[in-house]
Amino acid sequence: MTNVSPDLLQRFDVPGPRYTSYPTADRFVEAFTAADYGQALVQRRTGPAGLTMPLSLYVHIPFCESLCYYCACNKIITKHHNRAVSYLRYLSREIDLHTAQLGEGQTVTQLHLGGGSPTFLSDDELRELMAMLRRSFTMVPGGEYSIEIDPRTVDGTRLRALADMGFNRLSFGVQDFDPDVQKAVHRIQPFEQVSELMAQAREVGFDSINVDLIYGLPRQTPESFARTLAQVAQLRPDRIALYAYAHLPERFKPQRRITTADLPGAAAKVAMLTQSLAAFMGAGYVYIGMDHFALPNDALAVAKRQGRLHRNFQGYSTQPDCDLIGLGVSAIGRIGATYSQNAKTMEEYCDHLDQGRLPVVRGLALSRDDLARRAVIMALMCQGQVLFESIELAWLLDFRSYFAAELEQLRSLADAGLVLLDESGIQVTAQGWFFVRAVAMVFDRYLQADRNRARFSRII
Repeated sequence: MTNVSPDLLQRFDVPGPRYTSYPTADRFVEAFTAADYGQALVQRRTGPAGLTMPLSLYVHIPFCESLCYYCACNKIITKHHNRAVSYLRYLSREIDLHTAQLGEGQTVTQLHLGGGSPTFLSDDELRELMAMLRRSFTMVPGGEYSIEIDPRTVDGTRLRALADMGFNRLSFGVQDFDPDVQKAVHRIQPFEQVSELMAQAREVGFDSINVDLIYGLPRQTPESFARTLAQVAQLRPDRIALYAYAHLPERFKPQRRITTADLPGAAAKVAMLTQSLAAFMGAGYVYIGMDHFALPNDALAVAKRQGRLHRNFQGYSTQPDCDLIGLGVSAIGRIGATYSQNAKTMEEYCDHLDQGRLPVVRGLALSRDDLARRAVIMALMCQGQVLFESIELAWLLDFRSYFAAELEQLRSLADAGLVLLDESGIQVTAQGWFFVRAVAMVFDRYLQADRNRARFSRII
């Protein structure tokens, strides 16, 4: 995987989606309203019990005390922690509106608190939030209950409090341990601080601990990132999420504080990705795909071995075909064959709830073609292969005929060594994993019709 030629880099280092969903969120439309979302909730409640998909919850906490320049998340920078009190009241209203449609007691097997920084909330506020969720939903024993952690906002006492609340999975935002890189992105957190927190989290007994890293940040070099990789391997988290930095200053104002000249080029980014694969796989991690690694006994690695891996709006997941309720400002959800997104500003989010309406402002009802293409794209992204027969049986179509144009387009990728094509299906090669998003893009009907791709991050 190290022999990626400059020609391949130039040819395939293009903007493209990350495919945490298909169709991608930029295809959501305002014609999909809160009423449409409410109808999807009712259909979930009234549908055949044996066909009801598992349910996952995502809660968006938008607040952060300080600004990280690389961040593209929906966030509110403030040191006024009293803002959380009002936000919890609105979350409670949103939860009540959901239970009015779904009924109380829907079984939840997965919960994720993201942001922003969920640990902006105090322990008492987090307890209140968890109590609100438990009043309306049934959180099954042994489910996956995770929270994103800003290491600058917690200590051992807070970690123990999170475990007492029911969280059994943590995700530490690290990004990079190099002091120069941390200064360039305005996020100072020494390795020693994170190391101590990891040790304390181990003592508490969390089921899984994830570390987020980003390559392609300003002032990063393959040499500096190699030191970060060694430090992360020393920490030995259960999971590692390794993301390519998406520099889109025209869309995300904080990124305008980053000096473009400080950003590493495509060749340096590929070198970082290559050495990351070598370092983590050499340390015993399983390469889950695209941007995730896990220890062999972690649930994510087990899901991949068993063919249960899936991608949702938070990345790789252990639950295939899982309905997802998104709560909070800008949160995205999936119910049945629909996607939905809440209002992106606090003012609009609160205004909808003040009027007794679900705060959904856009979304999409998926067509049969969308669903079939989603199945193909998710198979590529999660398993690295597509078996024609499985798609044909699931969607009652002839793959070679239905996707004739796409298969013809794939031949150039096969000639480049990114995929293997035969009578039974498509297989992504080892080298092709560098460009798996480019392989998936072939099946994106919306993207093929719209050549304006500058709104996406680059693949490498």
